[in-house]
Amino acid sequence: MDDRAAPALFVNPPRTTTAELIAQAAVWRGHDVVAHVKQAEGRETYWYGGPLAADVLSGRLGLGLLEPADDWLATVEQPLLRRTVRLTTLAEARSLREPAFVKPPSAKLDPLPAAVYAEGSALPATLDPATAVLVSEVVEFAAEYRLFVLDGEVAAGSRYAVYGHPDPAPLHARARGFAREVLDATADALPSAVCVDVGRLTDGGWAVVEANMPWFAHCYAAEPDRVLDVVLRAAGPLGRVADRDLPFVRPTRTRPKEPAAG
Repeated sequence: MDDRAAPALFVNPPRTTTAELIAQAAVWRGHDVVAHVKQAEGRETYWYGGPLAADVLSGRLGLGLLEPADDWLATVEQPLLRRTVRLTTLAEARSLREPAFVKPPSAKLDPLPAAVYAEGSALPATLDPATAVLVSEVVEFAAEYRLFVLDGEVAAGSRYAVYGHPDPAPLHARARGFAREVLDATADALPSAVCVDVGRLTDGGWAVVEANMPWFAHCYAAEPDRVLDVVLRAAGPLGRVADRDLPFVRPTRTRPKEPAAG
């Protein structure tokens, strides 16, 4: 049998624990797991890896990578958000005179760690002032949970942190119930395959943490095979993206080539 007849899952190095679990689940389904462009070109290809490498390779591999809109978190209703959040620019955020939690909207930027900054002057000075950032009121989460969502339903989930420290555990029933409230209110404004993080605040209330791309998310204690279902929908051939998901396709970006991409 020609291996190239099988669909390919491109797992971009370096491989994380989640990448290994996703790759194993894909092999069990008959996918060919690859890490080099020449192994994936000209075939049905799916992606699990970082956004910088994806920006280099998605056009070449014909990928349609789904991601939430940059302003999604800022549009969530206050009862589900439990804090103020706004999408702005790094230039504006540098004028802050009080502590705030600042992060990129989705794609992780190494020079801009998601963190509480004492004031705007503490933000990195080397980044483009036009860089989009989410600025949030500071709150403390007692526990945080990741939900892998497919067609508005939770396909898999896990606790991933307690008081900000990694602590994977099975998904709590209350977290699933709150996620149902969130998805009832927001699923139409999200891709059909997405990660939604929710958390329990120190005052006992529940709040949305953020939404992210499944193809660059740790699964923690979630079932890898169910996580794979979400990854395959979120990071597959562009020609298979449903009309309702086209607005969520990550735009083509020009990036320098990364040696790890292969």
